[in-house]
Amino acid sequence: MALSFKPIRSLLHTGTNSWSRWFSYIGLCIGVLLLLCSIQMYINIQQLLTEGGIRKNGFDFISITKTITNETMGKPEQNVFTEKDINEIKSQKFVENVAPLLANQFRVKLSAGEMLPFKTDLFLETLENDFIDTVPPSFTWQEGQTSLPIILSSDFFEIYNVFAPAQDLPQVSKETATGIPVTVTCEGNGREQAFTGKIVAFSDRINSVLVPKTFLDWGNKTFGQQGPIEAARLFIKTKDANAPELIKFLDQKKYKVNRDKTILGRNKIVIQSIFSGLGVFGLLVVILALMLFSFYLQLVIARSKDNLLLLLTLGYSPGWLSKNVSQRFVPIYILIVLFALVITELMQWAFHHFAMYDRPELSSFVHWSVGAIAVFLIALSLFTNYRLVKNLLYKLN
Repeated sequence: MALSFKPIRSLLHTGTNSWSRWFSYIGLCIGVLLLLCSIQMYINIQQLLTEGGIRKNGFDFISITKTITNETMGKPEQNVFTEKDINEIKSQKFVENVAPLLANQFRVKLSAGEMLPFKTDLFLETLENDFIDTVPPSFTWQEGQTSLPIILSSDFFEIYNVFAPAQDLPQVSKETATGIPVTVTCEGNGREQAFTGKIVAFSDRINSVLVPKTFLDWGNKTFGQQGPIEAARLFIKTKDANAPELIKFLDQKKYKVNRDKTILGRNKIVIQSIFSGLGVFGLLVVILALMLFSFYLQLVIARSKDNLLLLLTLGYSPGWLSKNVSQRFVPIYILIVLFALVITELMQWAFHHFAMYDRPELSSFVHWSVGAIAVFLIALSLFTNYRLVKNLLYKLN
């Protein structure tokens, strides 16, 4: 027959010094809340850093150039990347691959005919397809082909639509732009040849006018100067564009990179240190709250010493008493942790909707690991109390 704890519950003087109990409850609630919020914010930072950029197959791609100073002005050979520079960058453990962005070495003119009365000098560049975010099957060229596929930067396209009205030019949509044929005229070495260009895709990653490598190689040999072509811009393929070691390397080499691409990484260490510190502080508060509650339990055991000795003499085992005394605090522990978890969820929801404007990298719900930590804290609290009460009762026995 199972023994009931209700008849003997009144023998414990639990009302004595209840202030220590309530202080421990409040401290535990604050500590758990700090800990859960810090863990969730740490996870948010990681998700923003690893998923916030334009990625392809799980990698980040960033472009770098050499910083032009007063001393290097007019010295293009000092502002380009040599084979030694490229090999040095490739050898870094945080770099997966490097590709040069090669430019045309001849004059290029662009016109769009009567439909779009627009003429301008143009630059062309080429890059390995693996580094381009959108590469349609039509982005190929062979010698003798008069049509030229073009991948245009989305930023360049938006710039055109901004200044077009001031130049009495029509604004166009991307769908319309892909259907407008343009004339690309190449000049150099006393030769001139026109190609029919067509925009086949837009790039959100690369601010350039891209053509197939086969075309640019042929054009530089036909219209440009003979000899090796060095790149003034490189694209780096890396698992994390915000990795502190990558940013430190680029700063040491004085390579110029778009700071908007790495702004989170430049503050990553500081941000993570702040939330790590808050998490450690929350954990310390949890430990202190458990210690304060242990003092309360010691007081309860001390005040109820005679009654407990009587129960032990009557045959109640210390293990059974420890289990039932500890179970009295199960509801309050569960309530405290669930309350902290609900507040953390509300803060995460507000952070996602109001601070991050529903960014897809984040979720409105707390990460599963935060819930696991909450369950662990409940189990830890119950276990420590059970062990404490059991040790105290065995000392009385």
